[in-house]
Amino acid sequence: MRTLKLHFPDNALSTLETCLRQTKEARVFRRAQAVRDVVTGQRLQTVSDTLHFTYSALHKWVHRFAAEGTRGLVDRPRAGRPPKITCALEQHLNRLVDQDSLEHGSLYSQWSCRELATVLAQQTGVQLGRESVRGILKKIR
Repeated sequence: MRTLKLHFPDNALSTLETCLRQTKEARVFRRAQAVRDVVTGQRLQTVSDTLHFTYSALHKWVHRFAAEGTRGLVDRPRAGRPPKITCALEQHLNRLVDQDSLEHGSLYSQWSCRELATVLAQQTGVQLGRESVRGILKKIR
């Protein structure tokens, strides 16, 4: 294996320790742990075997940290269709659930996911399936 020819700033360890204390994202936490181990002098292969990263992934995170600091440990935006479900839509759905379903023309006193999806589409214009509504409710409640 080749040796890593990167120079980290003097405050790299303290920066990583701060990141480890403050981050709430598990993926960023694991990356910071692995990069910290490399910065302290452990070999890439040893760290990747110990923390169950592929060698190439760890190599990428170490180089990103060297170039960008802790911002380099965060996932970059991915290509693809943007999600339909925005924070505002989640909040609207949350307020809607707290309202009486009978006021919105339902025959029943409790909401169903299908009825919520229908009322949400009428009020916001965003068409969601009942399973999408169920997933949002599971996440926010």
